[in-house]
Amino acid sequence: MVSRKLMEQLFGGGHSRSAAAFPVRAVYMETGRAVTGVPVQVLISVSKRHFKRAVKRNRVKRQLREGYRLNKQILIDAVNLKREDKSIALAFIWQADRLYETREVEASVKLLLQRIAERL
Repeated sequence: MVSRKLMEQLFGGGHSRSAAAFPVRAVYMETGRAVTGVPVQVLISVSKRHFKRAVKRNRVKRQLREGYRLNKQILIDAVNLKREDKSIALAFIWQADRLYETREVEASVKLLLQRIAERL
């Protein structure tokens, strides 16, 4: 869970970077590990503008969480290897107006995690 202060830094300041693999966009930035104690903090956002019904929004959030859970080691290893004193704040933002199959969402999340790991 990302704190409100960290979210404001992530989306408000000029320190964050972005990557996209449709239908998901990732916004991330480095933070100090002393602040969090964990290598990666994740936020998942699905707008009401895309899905009016909470059932569909919750489905997409579950898909994003599962995709991250299955592939998070890619990013955690990169953070621990390259940035031992740093941590990553990461937000997944859904950009599509329709539902996708879980394997497609997982593939997008995996691609984003690989891109972020390479950029660290």
